[in-house]
Amino acid sequence: MGIDRISFLVMAVAAIAFGVALPAVRAQSEAPSPAPASDGTSIDQGIAYVLMLVALALTYLIHPLDASPYKLF
Repeated sequence: MGIDRISFLVMAVAAIAFGVALPAVRAQSEAPSPAPASDGTSIDQGIAYVLMLVALALTYLIHPLDASPYKLF
C-alpha cells in the first residue's frame, strides 16, 4: 500500500514537471504562427453540413409515410 502511494506520488510529480517544462521549451524554439485567415472553405463546409442535416431530417420525416398503410399522396 505504501509503495503504491509513493510510486503514484513520484509519477504525479514527474507528470507535473514535464507538463510545466516542455511547453516552455517549445515556446522558445518555435516562431509564432500567422493569424488565421478564413478563405471561405469553412463557411462552405458549414453550409454543406446544414444541408446534409436538413436532408437527413427530411428523410426520417418522409420515411414513416412510405411505411404507413395510409396513402396520403
